[in-house]
Amino acid sequence: MAKFIIDAGHGGNDPGATYNGRKESTDVLRLALRVGQLLQENGQTVLYTRESDKSVSLSERSLFENKNGCDYFVSIHRNAYQPEAAKGVETHIYSNGSSAEQLANKVNLELVNIGFVDRKVKVSNFHVLRETKNPAVLIEVGFIDNSSDNKLFDSKFEAIAQGIARGCLKQMGKELIVSNNTLDDDTYFRVICGSYKDRSNAIKQQNKLKESGFDSFLEAYNK
Repeated sequence: MAKFIIDAGHGGNDPGATYNGRKESTDVLRLALRVGQLLQENGQTVLYTRESDKSVSLSERSLFENKNGCDYFVSIHRNAYQPEAAKGVETHIYSNGSSAEQLANKVNLELVNIGFVDRKVKVSNFHVLRETKNPAVLIEVGFIDNSSDNKLFDSKFEAIAQGIARGCLKQMGKELIVSNNTLDDDTYFRVICGSYKDRSNAIKQQNKLKESGFDSFLEAYNK
């Protein structure tokens, strides 16, 4: 069992990047909590730097990690540049050749496989990478000022959360197991509206569904 500290960037009086009323702090908190939940469901210990929309300074984040210790510190953010000018996912580390780089490569690949443009793993001098004692990564999950990245973030939210959790677990030599009551973004349900002995009644019901805008099909079978 490993310990992860999940860090949702910004919060409180610091919304992070914003675009058309959308706030980075809100997006990343929702994602961080889901990633943590998945890791916990897979037997890992999880701590959070914040679990609500509150202000947490950079020094408070690093001090929290240094006080509590962990196997990996995972900071979740969303990027911004100029409206609609850039898109994609990138994952930051403090130095090459570390277990943090291994984790960053795994997580970044998971998110690229979901559909994000690959902006690669990058070495950066961010506070939460530099001042934490244990391996740390900072994930920029798409650009909040890019409409296609926002559409991907919303439509594939569960897949993104699972991708980050899966990358973390792979770093520990484990596979992600998702409970049966958790559905991914590509799950659909088929509704069957009754059986009719008289074919004409079946056709009437089929026509009612079509008039209401629902796809339907007619299938004959023997009991």
